[in-house]
Amino acid sequence: MNPGRTMGLELCRTVADFRLACDRARAHGAKLGLVPTMGALHAGHVALLEDARRRTDCVAATIFVNPTQFGPNEDFSKYPRTLDADLEKCEAAGVSLVFAPDTQEMYPQGEKTRVRVDELTAHLCGRSRPGHFEGVTTVVTKLFAVAGPCVAVFGRKDYQQLCVIRRMARDLLLPVEVVGHPIVRESDGLALSSRNTYLSAPDRVRALTLSRSLSRAVAAFARGERGAGALRLPVAEAIESAGLRLDYATLADADVLAPIADESRVGDRVLLAVAAFAGSTRLIDNVVLGEDAAPVIEARS
Repeated sequence: MNPGRTMGLELCRTVADFRLACDRARAHGAKLGLVPTMGALHAGHVALLEDARRRTDCVAATIFVNPTQFGPNEDFSKYPRTLDADLEKCEAAGVSLVFAPDTQEMYPQGEKTRVRVDELTAHLCGRSRPGHFEGVTTVVTKLFAVAGPCVAVFGRKDYQQLCVIRRMARDLLLPVEVVGHPIVRESDGLALSSRNTYLSAPDRVRALTLSRSLSRAVAAFARGERGAGALRLPVAEAIESAGLRLDYATLADADVLAPIADESRVGDRVLLAVAAFAGSTRLIDNVVLGEDAAPVIEARS
């Protein structure tokens, strides 16, 4: 299918068409921005698109629910697919190009290649979702290869993913500047996620424990607390006490993501990352203590 004009933007369905559109933009002197997504766009994605728009002259968004980053018991089949609404949001955010391929386009018949980043993927979500990051790095490498030189914007809610993709781009000498955008939250502090739509009303309330417990850790760190256990354990306990199923609550080096033992003392910059299930919905959140402000917690009206 040839690229077509949909509303005020150009929609590409094939690798060849998207590559041509990106090359054409650069040939006209434009600096290209890239925002890879799986669709079901919300205000967090829009913030990434707007960030890319401020940094570059032409923004390309990709919309592809990538099958290789889902485990066998995860939600690939039910992951929301809302292309028409996504295109409207892209246009409103000033996006020029959208690449929305099908699976066969991204994974040609007989494909056998995967991209793996070691060490950074050994802990946190990598421990509980085997193969997930290999799927992420493989598809993002493909998207970078098709788009060519660009500034790629990713959200810091997936902090581990951001670190992994930065490492991958450096190691593979890809002509891509990888930028992290701060977590976008709802007014009560819940980190925006396409999976939030799965939450029942009671689970939605329980999910607020993630951001609230992280806020308390930020406050303790600001008061001078540097004991790893004193920072981490109250977060884990609060999440479990709220009736959520804790996957992990981990203090880790903010650059190499190596976990820090509870008996250790931390420096002036450290990652505190959490993952938990509210019902059957897996949610993640994080703060970099010493760098990030506390999640904004406001009473709901």
